Amino acid sequence: MYSTTVSRETTIWQYTHGVPGGSAVSPDGYSLDDYYMNLNRPGAHEIQLDLFRDYRNNVALYPEFQAYFRTHRPPFLAVWGKNDPFFLPAGAHAFKRDLPQAVVRFLDTGHFALETHAEEIAAAITEFLD
Repeated sequence: MYSTTVSRETTIWQYTHGVPGGSAVSPDGYSLDDYYMNLNRPGAHEIQLDLFRDYRNNVALYPEFQAYFRTHRPPFLAVWGKNDPFFLPAGAHAFKRDLPQAVVRFLDTGHFALETHAEEIAAAITEFLD
């Protein structure tokens, strides 16, 4: 079974959607992902589709994560692409319901924020840990 979910075009879209001037994204990341997702080996597409479909199991665990956050109050930093089509800003804001002290930062980028904002993310992590 083939799906556009594992097509080269979709992979490139995942990396570039929401990135102002999408050409700022190096082709290295999406080319490597495309290579592994589209190997001419039996079952490669199905493996990738199974991973995508399995995400619903993560969502089912959210109440456990949230309870842990409320009970243990760990330091928490979320750096988020404000234009991410998969993990919307509301998801980042939701952390503050259970962790009012959480640090939530948004960058003007899409899903793969490290592709375009590695220096800013590294600085945010360093500042958070200091």
